[in-house]
Amino acid sequence: MNGKSVKTTIANISKLPLPIILVIKELFKGGIVVKSIEDAFTLISSKPHGHVAVVMHMIKKLGIPKLLAHRDSHNRRLVLGMTAARVLHHSSKLATSTLLDRCSASSTLNEELVLKRVDSDDLYQAMDWLIERKTDMESRLAKRHLTEGEMVLYDLICSYVEGKQNEFAAFGYNIDRKRGKKQCIV
Repeated sequence: MNGKSVKTTIANISKLPLPIILVIKELFKGGIVVKSIEDAFTLISSKPHGHVAVVMHMIKKLGIPKLLAHRDSHNRRLVLGMTAARVLHHSSKLATSTLLDRCSASSTLNEELVLKRVDSDDLYQAMDWLIERKTDMESRLAKRHLTEGEMVLYDLICSYVEGKQNEFAAFGYNIDRKRGKKQCIV
């Protein structure tokens, strides 16, 4: 009045519990207050993420995406998905395709790789894409990790094969001493 401010006390809140005082302050700032977290959010889905985050971080830190191909592609993301799935849930290609498919994914791996529909045929096509890059990837890995004349030691596993139609199997020495059986070296 007459250019002077007038102070009027409507209520004294200083004796209220601190949480209530903080709520009143938030309301005076124009904020909103909800009774519970359930009132504030609608849960659409809940999938485990921590294990996916760790594996994908290591895949990126090791430079595997650039080793596979310099540019992002659907096949590169599928191969990265198969690599991560091998660490997270070692299983068949069919089970891996279920893990990577948007509709049946049980983790956030699908979202991390921006994949949509994935079936086992997609994974086999991505493996064909990968085998075409094998020599180039081996050369880049050798340049990254080896010096001229350095020796590389590696181990092979031989498994005998039941059945007759396997283009990768051949007769040879089998560590299991299975005579008359074709084997695959992996």
